[in-house]
Amino acid sequence: MGLYDLLFGCTHERYTFPLTVLGESRRSEAAALTGTYVVCLDCGKEFPYDWQAIKVMHSKPTASRAHAPITVVASHKVA
Repeated sequence: MGLYDLLFGCTHERYTFPLTVLGESRRSEAAALTGTYVVCLDCGKEFPYDWQAIKVMHSKPTASRAHAPITVVASHKVA
């Protein structure tokens, strides 16, 4: 574990091949959503995997770059 990992944590860039769990009783929390999960090779954290979208589903929603909606109030000015 390097200094970067101690300060900022794992970046989760390297994963195992997607694993599918067949038995209902042995499903981990990550596999409960889709039945398939991947494991980070650096820290061991499990993430759900979506075969339809072919991507890892992160547990935290990603922050949107869109700003909050702005409410415009019309003013009545007389020229």
